[in-house]
Amino acid sequence: MDLHSDRGTQFTSKSFRNALKKANAVQSMSSTGRCYDNARMESFFATLKKEKLYKIVTKNMLMTEVKTIVYRYLHYYNRRRIYSTNGGYPPLTYRELFYVNQQQAA
Repeated sequence: MDLHSDRGTQFTSKSFRNALKKANAVQSMSSTGRCYDNARMESFFATLKKEKLYKIVTKNMLMTEVKTIVYRYLHYYNRRRIYSTNGGYPPLTYRELFYVNQQQAA
């Protein structure tokens, strides 16, 4: 698993890096002064928080409940959410159309 993050202190702390190591996760973060390296992921997480997580109280939820909420949002985000870019298509649909067009052009 890859974890994309910024260089915030919560993501650069030793305890956080140890937790990633235990989970066999690889951290990806932008270099200092290169805020655009993970811009797409940072944008996604901002959208996730704004559209879903800030609207519910997760403090007393079990981790499995929060994971289910995030998983369902990912499904919605990739398959159903309408975008102002991509011709209004969700990412998965847009990608499928891209590959169909590539095959037709070949």
